[in-house]
Amino acid sequence: QLQLVESGGGLVQPGGSLRLSCTASGFTLDNYAIGWFRQAPGKEREGVACITRSGRITNHADSVKGRFTISRDNAKNTVYLQMNSLKPDDTAIYYCAAAQKPLIISTGRRWGLGMDPYDYWGQGTQVTVSS
Repeated sequence: QLQLVESGGGLVQPGGSLRLSCTASGFTLDNYAIGWFRQAPGKEREGVACITRSGRITNHADSVKGRFTISRDNAKNTVYLQMNSLKPDDTAIYYCAAAQKPLIISTGRRWGLGMDPYDYWGQGTQVTVSS
């Protein structure tokens, strides 16, 4: 059974940092592009960052650019989301998702950040930014 598991969420003060991890059971992540998404209460799920299978190409949403960084360690079967300079608006449940087909890379700012390419989803991890 293919399963994604997120970890690393928690409560952090504004300006703080967290690193989320996405691991897989039942398959190896290096065959999949990975995206991180988040959903705040009352809001739609939005794409935060994505990374190609090789890890050579990434994309980040404008709202997190310069603060969040997606990376992957295929040897550890793990994808990370390093989150720095956290703001209360970053409070949400964070999900990772895996896409079997290669992401379509374009000049558009939001390539890879829509939900359509992704086939498998984790259960999410809560991130709360509050003083």
